[in-house]
Amino acid sequence: MQTAEDAAAFRTLNEEWIRRYFTVEPEDERQLGDPFGVIVEPGGEVLMAEVDGEVVGCVALRPAGDGDYELSKMSVSPSMRGGGIGRRILTAAVDRARELGATSLFLGSSTQLGPAVHLYESVGFEHVPPESVHMPYARASVFMRMPLSAVDGSLSSTP
Repeated sequence: MQTAEDAAAFRTLNEEWIRRYFTVEPEDERQLGDPFGVIVEPGGEVLMAEVDGEVVGCVALRPAGDGDYELSKMSVSPSMRGGGIGRRILTAAVDRARELGATSLFLGSSTQLGPAVHLYESVGFEHVPPESVHMPYARASVFMRMPLSAVDGSLSSTP
C-alpha cells in the first residue's frame, strides 16, 4: 500500500466482507481508518493485488513482537473470488513475512468463512487454542498459526 487510493481500496474491500457476515468492530475502524499509522508505520505492510490497474485484493501483515506477525484483513473483491487471487495474496504475504524476518504468523477467522479457513489450512496454517493468540474481534472463532523459518523459507519442524 503506497497511496491514499490504496488505503481507500483496502477499506472498501474489507468493509464489504465484514458487513456482509458480521459487524464492523472498533479494531476494524482503527485499522481501516488509518492503515498507514496502525499497520505500516509500526513495521507492517499491506499487500495489494491488482488486475488491469484495479485493486482486487489485499492482506495486512502486522508485527506483534518477537518475530510474530498477524495476518489480517485479507480480502478479495466479490467479482474476483474463486479465481486463485486469494491464494496468490496469501502466499505472497507468507513470503513477505519471511523476508521481514517473521518466525511465525497467526490469524483469527470465523467458522462462517469456511473457504478462507480452508485456504489457510491448505498453505500450512494450523488450528491453535484461542488463548494462544491475541485476537480482539468478537467474530473470531477460528485461531491459526504457521511457524516460519526465515532462514531457508521452509516450514519449521517445531510444534
